[in-house]
Amino acid sequence: MPIQRRRFLQAAGVGAAVAVSGCASDGIPAQGGGNETGQDGSGGGSPPGDRELTLATTTSTYDTGLLDELNPAFEARFDATVKTVAQGTGAAIRTARNGDADVILVHARGAEDEFLRDGFGVNRRDVMFNDFVIVGPKDDPAGVEGMDSATEAFSTIARAEATFVSRGDDSGTHKKERLIWEEAGVRPSGQWYQEVGKGMGDTLVQADQSGAYTLADRGTYLATKDKLDLVTLVQGPLKGGPKLLKNPYGVIPVNPAKHGDANYDLAMAYVGFLTGPQGQGIIDGYRANGSQLFFPNALSPEPNFEQYVPEGYDGAGNGGDARTENKEDVRFQYWVDQRVPADF
Repeated sequence: MPIQRRRFLQAAGVGAAVAVSGCASDGIPAQGGGNETGQDGSGGGSPPGDRELTLATTTSTYDTGLLDELNPAFEARFDATVKTVAQGTGAAIRTARNGDADVILVHARGAEDEFLRDGFGVNRRDVMFNDFVIVGPKDDPAGVEGMDSATEAFSTIARAEATFVSRGDDSGTHKKERLIWEEAGVRPSGQWYQEVGKGMGDTLVQADQSGAYTLADRGTYLATKDKLDLVTLVQGPLKGGPKLLKNPYGVIPVNPAKHGDANYDLAMAYVGFLTGPQGQGIIDGYRANGSQLFFPNALSPEPNFEQYVPEGYDGAGNGGDARTENKEDVRFQYWVDQRVPADF
């Protein structure tokens, strides 16, 4: 491992969750799909070179305990070690831009596209999805329960000046929250709006203690809800809610042309594992508190070439301008229809 990378990991241990393999937060169950052997797109066997992989990822994959199932199975298959740096998506992408990670697993497609356009990431793949939900106290002081619009719910919370806890950490969840406020035409400020700068699990605890509303990814909420008094007040698209609350995850290796010390061979093996039958089976079988937290979407008989490049890429070196929200929504709804049980 390069000296610069080693120093980064030592420093990250102070301000971020760093672990060998995936390690869930205390008290969150780590149940799931086991580590059955299966053939996947990584080709099998052990890749050459350095056997240590640095993964920068969002806190939701860490806080839910999913990495406790995925990473040990990968390590066993490839005789490798995964060092996980769990941050918000924005921080994870910055870590990779700086050359301090080999691969990222994140959930903010706009930021992922920028990472790809700038040449820092290559060979992006869809991995899984869930959705976001608006949760809050049972007495629902702002009266948003059952609303079918996330922007209307946010506007109502702002008008009522009901306490709202924001992650405030440039994570994928925080990026989604900012987008909802923007579409609602609201600039949240004042004592009712609290930015905590913490991961999803900690933010849920803070909202629970404050009797506040917050935006949460469904997976982390389901994994921790038995310790919270918060309830789901506005559903995401997994339960018929607005498409604005969709939450797809992607995995992207760091471009070795940008950072020559990136462990590209092992990163590509990790991508193949996550998107192949074994990794997808683990994701599909993972449960916490009796609920499925994520739905795999990498395996499909129908090709989806847009997953590899920034959305809206026109094949002539341009990307982004041709992106349409409707096309994204249609694709996400297809995943929901195909993958999510009717009784979820």
